[in-house]
Amino acid sequence: MSHCFSNRNQRKLCSDTSTGDKCIFRVKFSSKMSYGNQTQTLNITAEQQYVGLLERVVFSTLIGMPCCLFLFINGIMLFTLRSKAAFRETCRYILLYNLLFSDTVLLALSQLMYIMAVCRILPTYPVCGVLTMLNRLTNEISPLTLVVMCMERYVAVCYPLRHATIITVRNTAIAIIAVWAFSSLNVLVQVLLLLTFPFEELPSLQMTDICSYEAMFLVPMSDLYDKAYTGFVFLSAGVAVTCSYIGVMVAARSASTDKASAHKARNTLLLHLVQLGLILLSTMHGTIIVSLSTTLPRLLIIRIRSSFYVFIYILPRCLSSLIYGLRDQTIRPVLMYYLCCRLPKFQ
Repeated sequence: MSHCFSNRNQRKLCSDTSTGDKCIFRVKFSSKMSYGNQTQTLNITAEQQYVGLLERVVFSTLIGMPCCLFLFINGIMLFTLRSKAAFRETCRYILLYNLLFSDTVLLALSQLMYIMAVCRILPTYPVCGVLTMLNRLTNEISPLTLVVMCMERYVAVCYPLRHATIITVRNTAIAIIAVWAFSSLNVLVQVLLLLTFPFEELPSLQMTDICSYEAMFLVPMSDLYDKAYTGFVFLSAGVAVTCSYIGVMVAARSASTDKASAHKARNTLLLHLVQLGLILLSTMHGTIIVSLSTTLPRLLIIRIRSSFYVFIYILPRCLSSLIYGLRDQTIRPVLMYYLCCRLPKFQ
């Protein structure tokens, strides 16, 4: 439209001007200016697109490399815990296997969804629903398993004589089944709430935004239920882990308690408390991002979201491998043996 008005003004100027050379010069000069402005705008747009693409490539590489590394380490840890009968028959390592399994699945799903977001792949609502609900299921397994592991350490330190009768393989299996059933019940409620949304009124099931857990809050009740459930779970888990930690500290002061074992259990519980706090942040980061998106530009929001993904999603899922892979004297030599491709000096 502006170009048309410019041509009209130029014609009027030519008709009103007595000298034709001046008219031609003004038209040519105006055309050159318009062409120069369009070229400059195109160059700026191309430069912005190039910078955005380069930034996405750099961020994806920096985020994908540590995620793939810890996926590999977690896979080796899972194989290690199934390689010897001593690990398969010890309740502590059975719980660790369950924790590592859920963390590994969550890492893989999160990395897949991150790659889809970076590549601007917009799935349909059913596909995104399956991915987000599986992500949510494995995300809820971790804090509940941490609570069971902390209770096991509490019994081992405070009631060492009754530990073998309380913490058995059968009771551990029941606890793991209860953890998965409780988490699955939460996902089932979320699915039922999601199905109340009138999808038939949508022109298409194709999503218009990236696939994320927050994008599936299509019903207001889903958001309220998620906040209530998350608050209840993490408040209960925090109280349980804190009470276990206090109980171990009190038991460590007793003369009848093994000081070395109590000190090691106390440090383990403290690391689990930190891990639980980071996992709690991972469930709250969506609310933080939504709040910031109302005041900050979209590019900055993407950068903050990527940073949160590294420090809140990836880091807590890697702590289990570091806590037990490096600190546990039973697992460490076997883990190093498999990590070093079964070299004889690590056997």
